Amino acid sequence: MEAALDLLAEGSTIEALSIEAIAARAGVGKATIYRRWPGKDALLLDALRRLKGVLPQPTGNSVRDDLVLLVGAVGHNIDPRAAKIMPCLVPEVNRSPDHFRIYQNIIEPRRQLMREVLRWGVRSGELRADLDIEVVMALLTGPMLVQRMLRWNPELDDDSLPGRIVDGVLNGIRAH
Repeated sequence: MEAALDLLAEGSTIEALSIEAIAARAGVGKATIYRRWPGKDALLLDALRRLKGVLPQPTGNSVRDDLVLLVGAVGHNIDPRAAKIMPCLVPEVNRSPDHFRIYQNIIEPRRQLMREVLRWGVRSGELRADLDIEVVMALLTGPMLVQRMLRWNPELDDDSLPGRIVDGVLNGIRAH
């Protein structure tokens, strides 16, 4: 997995990446890789999941606090190679249904956590009953992702931005 991530961070595309290149970089034979993964896509899925780091764990004490935790994790990766890999992955995801599936498998667990927090907020009466959860998730994650990937506004404070985004969205989705 480390060899695959290194090759991606150095500019290899998913399409151009091969089991042979990964094996050579890792200093192992192809058979070693195939014993653990059935193919390149399975290896990449595991490697890219590792790249994203550990899933944040909402406490369930506060919808706001849990959303700030989850929004703060958007585009924030512990592995420094992520800053080189993830922006390059987006165009590849858009070109290939297989790569789109890999990307969705990486982000879906994080999206599911956010859905659970929002549904909990609806059930508890804190958020509106008619909430469009998928749209709210886009409202919460989009600005954070744009800021972290593109440095849209260099004056925005990265530490306070998740709370500011959540507070702005919550103002519109709270139950009345």
